[in-house]
Amino acid sequence: MTVSLPIRQPCPPGACICEREQLLQLPGADLRILSLTRQEEKRLVERLENLQSLADLERLQQRMYDQLGIRVSVAPGFNEVRTMRGIDIQIDEHPGLCRKTRQSIPAAIRRGLEKNPQIAYALLNANDLLRDT
Repeated sequence: MTVSLPIRQPCPPGACICEREQLLQLPGADLRILSLTRQEEKRLVERLENLQSLADLERLQQRMYDQLGIRVSVAPGFNEVRTMRGIDIQIDEHPGLCRKTRQSIPAAIRRGLEKNPQIAYALLNANDLLRDT
């Protein structure tokens, strides 16, 4: 007996650039990203909005990569950081990653940093921007 995991429903035609159908047709393609259903995406976004620490953020980044193949980088922006918008959050290109998900993950991380500014300070400190002189 084969157990199939639920996969994300396709986006309306022309509404997304996720290349879901092409991904499904590629032999040996990494299909982990398709296990991020809309319900699971809501849980992920909620979890990112309720970050507890920088270690928690780093652990979630690693879990997103391990479970979904999504590589998310969070670092201080090139210019000075005055608000959470100055934090640079990048998601690597990944076939099958929905456009809306590509936007919701960074937005959720920013909301989490705004709720818990000490995480942003720890991020800045980890990148030597707030080191003691």
